[in-house]
Formats: sequence, structure tokens, C-alpha cells
Amino acid sequence: MIDTTRQLDAHYDALARDAGERLLTRLQAAFRSAGQDPERLSPDATAGIDQLHLGGRQASRALARHGALGPGLRVLDVGCGTGGASRLLAAEHGVEVIGVDITAAFVEVAEWLSRATGLEARTRFLCADAARVPLPAASVDVVWCQHALMNMPDLPVVLGEWRRLLVPGGRVLLHEVVAGDNPAPLALPVPWARRAATSHLASRASLAGSLAEAGFRDVHLEDVTDTALAWRRKHGRRQASPEGAARPLPGPALIFGDDFATMGRNLHDNLADGRVRILEGVWRLA
Repeated sequence: MIDTTRQLDAHYDALARDAGERLLTRLQAAFRSAGQDPERLSPDATAGIDQLHLGGRQASRALARHGALGPGLRVLDVGCGTGGASRLLAAEHGVEVIGVDITAAFVEVAEWLSRATGLEARTRFLCADAARVPLPAASVDVVWCQHALMNMPDLPVVLGEWRRLLVPGGRVLLHEVVAGDNPAPLALPVPWARRAATSHLASRASLAGSLAEAGFRDVHLEDVTDTALAWRRKHGRRQASPEGAARPLPGPALIFGDDFATMGRNLHDNLADGRVRILEGVWRLA
């Protein structure tokens, strides 16, 4: 766990290491510069820093529709990052969400953003390894995971932990990057890795096989690569041609640094030529 934590901190919190400024401090200052009160924020204002996955809120809402979420359900958001999906699910579906992430800076920001958006009562966050979540057995109804498994080197252990945490008949909702059929090396860096050694992409077949071995059966499984690629192209054009706002809202470059634009272009290229694919799916614990 120590090596994995260091590797992920070096990737997701690189600016704090290089500039000596906490991610929380940097983001709060950016909101002030944009004319926003960092203690009173809307979901629209925070979307640029809390939807760190392809498709943004649109992708989260699509997955939630397939998951039949509703009030009273307990959801574990694995690899929650800065907590955007956790807050969206709490606000729009009335669920209670626990987000877990191994990167301490993300958890600190997630807690702040939940307070700032008025959702702290329905979301809480833990800094922990997804393979060892400090929660009791059978304590959640749904495991939610978007663009996080590719940072987890021991998938069977993680899936075994999900099985432990879920109630009988519980569901897993995934929106994930997987290896495509093109065997060419990834164009790097990408949003989840700067080096090949820290990217742990499974193929569609191996992911499905691992889930089946862990006791999950698929209820819905769809390749949504074309939708994700269209979204990436749209946002790539927007980033290349800013609209000229005098005080733009904070975006992912404040997290990933100056090479975020390169990450976005590489992700587009990896999607376009089949080196990676995007899957959306729902599985039920047998």
C-alpha cells in the first residue's frame, strides 16, 4: 500500500510536491480569483475540479440511471477523487454516500466541497486503500466506481473487498477505462498515469472474468467509447479555444498541472485508435 500511495500522490498531487502548496489551498484561492466564495459553491461551479472522468456529470447520470438508485440506499464511491460523483448521487438520488480514496489531498478537498455545496450531511469521505476499506461487512448496498480500477494493481483483492462490503444482492456500478484491442503502447502521459508502470488497465474480457470469479453477474454492460470520444473532442476544442472569460472557474489543470492538455490529447488518441475503451456496466452480487 505504501508504494501505491506514493505513486498515486506523485501523480495526483504533483503540484503540491513541486510548489509546496496544498491542493486545498490552491483550489480555494482559484475560486476567490474567479469571484466565487469558496465556502458557498454550486455544483456547476465545482464541475471542473470534481468530475475527473470522461463524460463528466453526463456519464455519472447515465450510469446512475442503469443502477436504479433511490433514497435510503448506502453507496460506496470507490476512488472518489474530489467527490463529484458522491455529491451528484446524494443530491439527485437521495442516497447516502461514503467516498473512499487513497490520495489524502483528494479526500481533504472532497470534504471541503461537500461543506461548500451543502451536502456534508449526506456524504462523508475516508482516506483508505480500496483493497482494505475500514467499514464493516455487508454495510453498503451499492459500490460505485468511475475511472479508478486502472490505478489499482491487485484487482482480485479489490473485488473481494467489494464482495465483503456489499449486502446480499448488492450491486456494482462501473464506468471504467479498459485496454483496447490495439496492442500498441499507450501514448503517455494520460490523466491516470504518467508512466506505463503505474497504469493497470485490464481488458474487457479479463475485467468481466475477474468480476465473475468474485461472484458478480452482469446485469448491464455497454461499450460507451464513442460517446466518451465525442465528449473528449468537444472538451478538447473548448480547452484549445477558451471563451475569454475574465475570471474562469477552476479546472483540472489546477490538479494535474501544465501537462493536463497533453494528457487530454493523448487520451483522445488512445481512444481513437483502440488502445483504450470505455465500459459502463452494472453487476449484481450472486
